[in-house]
Amino acid sequence: MMDWKKMTSLRRPNATSLLGLALDGNRLDGVWLKRVNGALHMQASFSVALALDPLTAAPELAGREIRNHLDAAEIRERRCVVALPLKWVMAAHAALPPLPEAEAASFLQIEAERSFPCDVATLVTATSFCQAASGQRHAAILAVPRNQVATLEAVLRAAKLQPESFSPGITALQPAERAGALALTIGESHVGLQVICGGGVVALRALEGAMESEGGRRILRGDVVAREARITLGQLPEELRATVRQVHVFGPAELAEQLVAEIERRLAAMHLNVVAVSAYDPKAFGVQLPLKAPVSAAFSLAAARLVGRPPALNFLPPRVSPWQQLTSRYATGKLRQAGAVAGAVLLLIVGAFGFQQVQLWRLRTRWVDMQGRVGELEAMQQKIRQYRPWFDESLRSLSILRQLTTAFPEDGVVTAKTVEIRDANLVTCTGTARDNASLLRTLGKLRDAGNVADLKVDRIQGKAPIQFTFDFRWVEGGNHAN
Repeated sequence: MMDWKKMTSLRRPNATSLLGLALDGNRLDGVWLKRVNGALHMQASFSVALALDPLTAAPELAGREIRNHLDAAEIRERRCVVALPLKWVMAAHAALPPLPEAEAASFLQIEAERSFPCDVATLVTATSFCQAASGQRHAAILAVPRNQVATLEAVLRAAKLQPESFSPGITALQPAERAGALALTIGESHVGLQVICGGGVVALRALEGAMESEGGRRILRGDVVAREARITLGQLPEELRATVRQVHVFGPAELAEQLVAEIERRLAAMHLNVVAVSAYDPKAFGVQLPLKAPVSAAFSLAAARLVGRPPALNFLPPRVSPWQQLTSRYATGKLRQAGAVAGAVLLLIVGAFGFQQVQLWRLRTRWVDMQGRVGELEAMQQKIRQYRPWFDESLRSLSILRQLTTAFPEDGVVTAKTVEIRDANLVTCTGTARDNASLLRTLGKLRDAGNVADLKVDRIQGKAPIQFTFDFRWVEGGNHAN
């Protein structure tokens, strides 16, 4: 079986040139980097205000505007990595119980459905895991609306660009492998906040109200940033919060220094060391960096990708071209057999169609012989249906209750409080469970039942015990129907 994601991530692995883009409101920043002999060289850069909103304007027009800016900066590179606006990202946090990997995925799916205000199918999701010193695993479930991702991808392709990743820029500025830190990025209309510890992201949000505009000037509200930082850290489990000791501020030098001065005193009680990041660590990417390299999301994303580091979070769905599918199927050593395989497949298809025609001819002949008797039986069936009892003899309600009783464990770790049956086939069940694992096993048994369809969890509340509500549709005539 071919791994499409792996194939997508391995496109042009030896490429030495890449364009980094960062979109923030109507501001688009770009950095074109090349890697030559163990060193990164900045070929060109630009920062422009877009006249057209990529989300609302026609993709062809928005792409043409971006293409014009790239041409003006004499940027010829087509491959790009993109920093998404942090306002697009929704985040939820979950502590993982000790579950097998297969059940952990189901648990995170339920958490996503419970946490996000829309259907998970309309989102592109990514998960970042971290582990506390106690061994407890935590997960940050992050999501971006799928339609926004598709629109931005269409705009970039209209600009003759080939996007390879969509990531929040702050995750490139503050990599998750660093221990216990809080990062702040000063954007056009907001301040981004990220908390990392235990090898993963544990909090990610855009602080609204932290930036104000007055007379064309951006005014930074340090009191709002400090308050929201304290609230974010206060919502984390103590074992994670205790590891955060550094606050790194990224952004324009003047605003970054101003923010450091305003929040340093307000965060002193939490024993946090606040510093403005004005330059990269020479060893940050393992290669020689350009002199006075700008500390930006666009530069960080492009540099990390050129040194072989995949983005921590990627919201770009994998895309595999027909040529990649063909080359992966007929790799080296199989090309000599391609003609023979194609001929054999064609012969099998022709033979299958011929066999089908013979069978159809035989069945038509048999039907002509029995058509008269079938007509008599159908007339008899009509009379039988006319005088048969009007009531349903299938005992559907008892069958539904029997299926629910079979799915619930006998030791009482999952119990039902109410069972409501509407329209003879729509079932809603509420109850309590001792833990998530027991509830997941019960739901799994129901999903395996032949008569149960469209099983959906509507509500999960509490921790121990857990209150839940789920519903499903009863399908008469399934594999396990009475």
